[in-house]
Amino acid sequence: MSAAASHPSAASPHLAAGLTLAVAGSIAFSAKAIIVKLAYRYGVDAVTLLMYRMLFSLPLFLALAWWASYRQGARLTLKRRDWLGVIGLGFTGYYLASFLDFWGLQFISASLERLILYLNPTLVLILGWLIFRRRITGLQAVAMAVSYGGVLLVFGHEAGFQGPHAVLGALLVFGSAFSYAIYLVYSGEMVKRLGSMRLVGLATSVAAVLCLVQFVLLRPLSAAVVAPEVLWLSLLNATLCTFAPVVMVMMAVERIGAGLSAQVGMIGPMSTLAMGALILDEPFNAWIIGGTVLVVSGVFLVTRFGAAAAASR
Repeated sequence: MSAAASHPSAASPHLAAGLTLAVAGSIAFSAKAIIVKLAYRYGVDAVTLLMYRMLFSLPLFLALAWWASYRQGARLTLKRRDWLGVIGLGFTGYYLASFLDFWGLQFISASLERLILYLNPTLVLILGWLIFRRRITGLQAVAMAVSYGGVLLVFGHEAGFQGPHAVLGALLVFGSAFSYAIYLVYSGEMVKRLGSMRLVGLATSVAAVLCLVQFVLLRPLSAAVVAPEVLWLSLLNATLCTFAPVVMVMMAVERIGAGLSAQVGMIGPMSTLAMGALILDEPFNAWIIGGTVLVVSGVFLVTRFGAAAAASR
């Protein structure tokens, strides 16, 4: 009998806390799309909205990077290759992925956006096959087909009333998912050297600076004058839907592991679907429910078979 099994009262609090953190983090991540869609009602564009999100979150992520360095007893000075890695991952994982996501949300529903982003594990699998020649099993291929079938189901329904805009929005959000998948594929070695919290803090800080520079280059300073509601929504986005879920998910992984945290994270698309219907009056019908079930089921099978394949090697 394991130590955890012989002391269930000691393991139970960690399990309950981990599950709670994973659920809260997943729902908070999912709420980002809802807040962005609400902000667009006040006439703001993606460049300005992303600038405010990153401006408000920058101090938090700088503090996170410093705290992670202090906690690990790590030196604050990084080598040149570390900085190049942080800049590259910050560009792909947080700047480009965020910009394409915000831009795409101008044209598609929050529910479809969340389903497309949820394809990340399948894109990581494909990139692993293309770059590292990792084998994709037949079961994984079938599971991926199920996931993409679910997205196409919801997309086909949405294209019926959005027209060409739905195509543009879906492509932009898919580009966001692909950019973040690149981050996931290449971040493994950096995580080993810097730690997950420190890497997230530094990479997100780099992305925030890029977003601020982008705004200065593409917009006049007068564009920073927005409705007060946009500022409050951006502050909420930066804290509740950007910084807080990163910390909560990391804390959940420490308590219950990455596998269980990822499975609990499957509540994300469901929560977006519910919030989109209740807050944004987005459609809630059999097409969307069916597509969501297919996507979540397919991704669950992809990650499950992936874990089994990794364990067998």
